[in-house]
Amino acid sequence: MSDLSPVAFDIETSGLDVDAVVTVAGFSHELGHWLFLNTEGRDVDEPTLTQRLNSASQTPVSLEVVPTEQALLEALTAFAESHIDGDSHYLTAYNGETWKGGFDLPFLRSACHRNDVQWPFGDLAYADMMEVMDRFDTGDTNDLVGVYDLLIGNDSCDPFDDSKRAVSAFEAGDWLPLLQHNLADIIRTRELAELAGRFVPRSDFQMKNLEPPR
Repeated sequence: MSDLSPVAFDIETSGLDVDAVVTVAGFSHELGHWLFLNTEGRDVDEPTLTQRLNSASQTPVSLEVVPTEQALLEALTAFAESHIDGDSHYLTAYNGETWKGGFDLPFLRSACHRNDVQWPFGDLAYADMMEVMDRFDTGDTNDLVGVYDLLIGNDSCDPFDDSKRAVSAFEAGDWLPLLQHNLADIIRTRELAELAGRFVPRSDFQMKNLEPPR
């Protein structure tokens, strides 16, 4: 995979109910990390949040705060168009979309549909790191945190021991730990993708193109 650089992607949501929305979306790029926060109209001290996120990361973090899910989706499209080059990058997530299902991309498609927003990932390759990690011996461990700790094990800025806490943090407007959780997951995913790029055959990445036929 030496000719393509991974861009890791992850979302947080307000839950799993039919009325749940995307609350945070994050990208880990070779140039830094980008986070998008949907506050559902609540006020946020964006400069202070950005400063504290940068203190938790060795790589620059950019934060964009928006008031609605629709605005978040539109911001994702703008980011993808300006920062992700299909000739240089591929998108990856951990259990974002696998042949068995996955979470992030199916949820995102439904969000785009209900907000009448275009799909943000056009002519772009995708490989799911959950499937690629099968090429390493991790025993019965297959979750992102567990696999990362086994294979890499760097310190993390993640304040949560359970992803479900991202839902209660959003409800309470506890923005910093919510964003730190997403930041930690995109960093983990990209570092695993870089590791896989050193050891896993290209054919085992099972890449697919995310562009819809129409």
